[in-house]
Amino acid sequence: MKLTIPFTGHEQVLSLHEKTLEITKDGSLTPQGDCIVGVNSDISCIDLPEKMKEKIQNPESKISFTLKVGKFRFKIQGHGSEKLTLKHVSDIVLRKSAFTCSRTIAINCDKASSDIPRDLVSLLQNPQTKGKMIIEVL
Repeated sequence: MKLTIPFTGHEQVLSLHEKTLEITKDGSLTPQGDCIVGVNSDISCIDLPEKMKEKIQNPESKISFTLKVGKFRFKIQGHGSEKLTLKHVSDIVLRKSAFTCSRTIAINCDKASSDIPRDLVSLLQNPQTKGKMIIEVL
């Protein structure tokens, strides 16, 4: 099962957080949001298709995320969990840890926002940049 979520860049994207990565429906961003890599997304956790939510909530599921921005492709691998509620109305968060909350879509991920190459982060700091997060549940 596959889903593509468009988002845009923002001048405040820092991509410094070592444990999480986030995209949000919100259009604004402050320096405190140092895990956020995209704003103005069309979809948050609560908007995911029900069949995808069921698969994400299976602890056996592996979830692949690809950020596509211009010529760049950045891949993250994570895992599902029965503890994921997927109820947040504006955010999607990937976590290296096993912590869950309404914003969490995957746990035990192999990368976070601080792992994104700096030349890709520079693109994400432009509000004109259009990106996509592709989610595949295996």
